[in-house]
Amino acid sequence: MALTMHNKEFANKQIMDSTKYVRYTPEQVEALERVYSECPKPSSLRRQQLIRECPILSNIEPKQIKVWFQNRRCREKQRKEASRLQTVNRKLSAMNKLLMEENDRLQKQVSHLVYENGYMRQQLHSAPATTTDNSCESVVMSGQHQQQQNPTPQHPQRDASNPAGLLAVAEETLAEFLSKATGTAVDWVQMIGMKPGPDSIGIVAVSRNCSGVAARACGLVSLDPTKIAEILKDCPSWFRDCRCLDVLSVIPTGNGGTIELIYMQTYAPTTLAAARDFWLLRYSTSLEDGSLVVCERSLTSSTGGPTGPPPSSFVRAEMLASGFLIRPCEGGGSIIHIVDHVDLDAWSVPEVLRPLYESSKILAQKMTMAAMRHIRQIAQETSGEIQYGGGRQPAVLRTFSQRLSRGFNDAINGFLDDGWSLLSSDGGEDVTVAINSSPNKFLGSQYNWSMLPAFGGVLCAKASMLLQNVPPALLVRFLREHRSEWADYGVDAYSAACLKASPYAVPCARPGGFPSSHVILPLAHTVEHEEFLEVVRLEGHAFSPEDVALARDMYLLQLCSGIDENTVGACAQLVFAPIDESFADDAPLLASGFRVIPLDSKAAMDGPAASRTLDLASALEVGSGGTRPAGGTELSNYNSRSVLTIAFQFTFENHMRDNVAAMARQYVRSVVGSVQRVAMAISPSRLGPHAGPKALPGSPEALTLARWISRSYRIHTGGELLRADSLTGDALLKQLWHHSDAIMCCSLKTNVIHLTNHFMIIFRDKNMGYSILC
Repeated sequence: MALTMHNKEFANKQIMDSTKYVRYTPEQVEALERVYSECPKPSSLRRQQLIRECPILSNIEPKQIKVWFQNRRCREKQRKEASRLQTVNRKLSAMNKLLMEENDRLQKQVSHLVYENGYMRQQLHSAPATTTDNSCESVVMSGQHQQQQNPTPQHPQRDASNPAGLLAVAEETLAEFLSKATGTAVDWVQMIGMKPGPDSIGIVAVSRNCSGVAARACGLVSLDPTKIAEILKDCPSWFRDCRCLDVLSVIPTGNGGTIELIYMQTYAPTTLAAARDFWLLRYSTSLEDGSLVVCERSLTSSTGGPTGPPPSSFVRAEMLASGFLIRPCEGGGSIIHIVDHVDLDAWSVPEVLRPLYESSKILAQKMTMAAMRHIRQIAQETSGEIQYGGGRQPAVLRTFSQRLSRGFNDAINGFLDDGWSLLSSDGGEDVTVAINSSPNKFLGSQYNWSMLPAFGGVLCAKASMLLQNVPPALLVRFLREHRSEWADYGVDAYSAACLKASPYAVPCARPGGFPSSHVILPLAHTVEHEEFLEVVRLEGHAFSPEDVALARDMYLLQLCSGIDENTVGACAQLVFAPIDESFADDAPLLASGFRVIPLDSKAAMDGPAASRTLDLASALEVGSGGTRPAGGTELSNYNSRSVLTIAFQFTFENHMRDNVAAMARQYVRSVVGSVQRVAMAISPSRLGPHAGPKALPGSPEALTLARWISRSYRIHTGGELLRADSLTGDALLKQLWHHSDAIMCCSLKTNVIHLTNHFMIIFRDKNMGYSILC
């Protein structure tokens, strides 16, 4: 009994000792804070070491120091959580304000439409009671009344050749822009799938029944207005189609703003139409409520003003009142309204391409939403919300993406002032070949020209083709994940050799060559995962002594975008360039790749598009009644056209130019054929409206495998596995599949670092004979 009482007293004393309040001196707190900044959760040994090293902590028990660190971590966690909640609250308050303003705008638009409806009803009821002449007049008047929803501004004659006249044009541009950004000057229709929220891109809308094409976006960004204006005015940093933007004149205004005269050139997205340029007036000013406005419009004969540079090889397009309105939010951040309104002169392009220049959805994806995404990306990088591995700074990774995209656009357009010139055709009009002998095209001014004395220039082979009923996102995703279906390893080796001082020359492509396995290494992605930057490692192999140069691994820097099938109006793109193992920040990039742009809007579907597998192994059995993956019936309603643009760039030595040109033509034609086969295999239109699918003629993967086995047999045995008269198309696959012998194919890859075995077995139990290919 006495022992029990003693144990209770001892336990109570321990509890009191461990929970008693300790008052720390400022010097003690400072010492503990120093340790906390280095190690928020020190071990027992570290705490004892701290007591020994700091005499001022000698009167504090180790348990109390442990409790101090626990409390300190708890306070830090509470502080971060409170800060996060305050940030979310500010975002929600700002978004609520933005939605209320949007609701007011929509109510005004509804009121206007109700008035229009009543007016049209009145005209329809009064039409029978009038004469034929009055009826015609009423119809004309009603048409004029209906056009008032999106009127074309009429500008009075003025002398805009002086600052006062330019300021008058600027003030009119400002008024028109604000009426589009916050008013009802344009009939805006919200894009499908754009859900507003504190962490979303914002509210995105496109125009309906207005001159030209227009898009509008508004959202929240955690940056101050001045920083946002600085970013958006640097158009080439976020608008991938912007080739150059030159500010030719800056005129200060009396109200503290500035007027800039700007000449801007943009790339053509395909090889089938000319590029566009703009002659613009840009007006930057502040409003009475503290908002910052940057608006711009084209200077034409109707607006007056100085005459811009001649368009030369460009088609002069017109920008109607556009720009961005930036309003500061309480507690930090900004609300942004962006409006893009252009007339791209669609009648100057072939009729099949006009939807590309008349689509507000494509404009929204390429300009308006691209600007919002770029700002949000920088805002999250600045706040530390995004962390990239590999030690690369976000700005460096963005530069890589911009350089890849710009290099691909340069290759597609082939501007004369960049040094491009066309080579004579070989008789076929399907592939265009251009050369550029300027050393700065590939090496850049920072590289030593003497490093590659035999370097003759850069050669580009490009082609465009029309695709029917092939989802752009699905096609590009297949090309990204199944590179062996279209790429030639020998051509990849030739492209990689341009990075060496003594390049290994591959005089021609090898159709039906061995497919190489590739590994995709993620490098970076944008906030909404609509764009990926990655490194692709192509595993090297050598099947004969003369192929020893192919045994090393090769690397590609690759940019992939637009592979979300649910995105409306997005361009799907796959661009890549060979790099060496060092992967320097200033490494030269020779971009090649694919671009698929939808020409029609996506067909409406009852439900969300189900994801489809890209594995075409189910089509191995020719003529079989195998089932398609789930989701095929949903995509069978897809009915649209798109334009595919292919461009491949190669370096060449002076004495090898003609050989490289022939190889490039042959290779691009081979790639076009592969893409056509892939497009036929993945096209949802191949499925009928009923459950029974049509028989596929054999997937590209199966045909490639059959060629691979046949070629390997011929190389190692000297004989023919299959009859020579059936080495193309489905006949090759059928003959291999129904071969009388069982065939087992094994490939072995070895190098210094690792040993990998790949086995592919095709087995037919007939004569039980085995042919082993090593």
